[in-house]
Amino acid sequence: MEQTRRSFLAAGAAGLAARETLALDGGTPAVTMPAARQAELSRWPRYGEEEKRALLEMLDSQRFYQEIPILEEDLKRHLGVPYAKAHMNGTSSLISAFFAIDVPRGSEVMAPSYTAWATTAPLHLFGLVPLFIDINPRTMTFDLEDARRKLNSRVKAVVPMHSFGNPCDMDEICAFAREHGLVVVEDAAQAQGASLQGKQVGTWGQIGCFSFQTSKILPAIEGGAGVYQTRELYERATMFGNYELPASFPEDSPYRSYAGTGMGPKFRIHPLAAAIARRQLPKIDTLNELVDRQVKQLTDRLVDLPGLSRPYTRPDARRVYWTGHMLFLDEVKAGCPKEKLVKALQAEGVRVSPGKYDEQHRYRLYSEAKWWHHPVVIPEDLPGTTQVNKTSIKLPVFYEEAGELIEQYVKAFEKVWAKRPELARS
Repeated sequence: MEQTRRSFLAAGAAGLAARETLALDGGTPAVTMPAARQAELSRWPRYGEEEKRALLEMLDSQRFYQEIPILEEDLKRHLGVPYAKAHMNGTSSLISAFFAIDVPRGSEVMAPSYTAWATTAPLHLFGLVPLFIDINPRTMTFDLEDARRKLNSRVKAVVPMHSFGNPCDMDEICAFAREHGLVVVEDAAQAQGASLQGKQVGTWGQIGCFSFQTSKILPAIEGGAGVYQTRELYERATMFGNYELPASFPEDSPYRSYAGTGMGPKFRIHPLAAAIARRQLPKIDTLNELVDRQVKQLTDRLVDLPGLSRPYTRPDARRVYWTGHMLFLDEVKAGCPKEKLVKALQAEGVRVSPGKYDEQHRYRLYSEAKWWHHPVVIPEDLPGTTQVNKTSIKLPVFYEEAGELIEQYVKAFEKVWAKRPELARS
């Protein structure tokens, strides 16, 4: 009944929209909210008096470094993990993780190509080699079936990445890893606060890595963290980039003797970033709920339009959103090229862009054998990744109540969709 009612209302709106002139053709844009107010609704990060007061108190007192262990205790409680280490960024948490897993040089590590460089590029520092895995075009996340097909005797670890806040199938990935004796390192940089079966992402594998960079869900301008399920992994990861901390390890630790040097790098989080992260951490669940509710408010209506759909999220998962949210646009079902639809939406005032994201296997680093223990296999094509990059469009998320703007976005989409035949012929 509700679907019938929605279809009836959508048909009525489409009829009205068909009589309007597109902004591309000189008509009045559907989005009338001033650009400055739109920008404010999507402004990120957001810092208030609490963060400012904490920074000023630190500068005045000059008690800087005490913030770091307090943040780590907060992270352990929040995530329900036994060990956590704050890092200067998410990249350094991944580098430390690749050292911590201690697999032989020449080992291969399964990871998506659809990811930022930090997920795979640092592997060469330890003589490890990425084995690029496709993504499922329905979810934008790690394709376990592709991983099963590509498994070989050199594979020792797997690094799923929770793309744009959508949780990977961590229960199935972890079962696969246990079956084949693989270490799981989760790249949760884009997914702070997401969960599967009530268990937060980043806590399914032996190691989870988070980013606190300014665009992330827990923003500290720069920063990151690694969380670890065992003392061995925690101490080894911590020893790598923290010369001062091995002295605090228990006397029976094999890494205590590296006090004073670590392994050379210095990955300590900046204390001011730790202070910001501490004040942001209690806010992220409420923020994620607000963003999720408004994304659904918009997309529940947009997916009634021909050719539009959203990434699939499992019913037992809670997803979050990093930097925006994706929709898939099937040009055949829409009856119009994506490029023309996006251009028309932009003219109506919708802040929409093509959703193309990085494909690591296309970067030069991976094609040059001199950097790698053995050559990286460069796939001719990853069809799931190709499909997602071909069909996705990206819309903003709103960090304040944005009902008026959401209504204007819906009107803009309906107006453009009503003019698809003319756009296709233009």
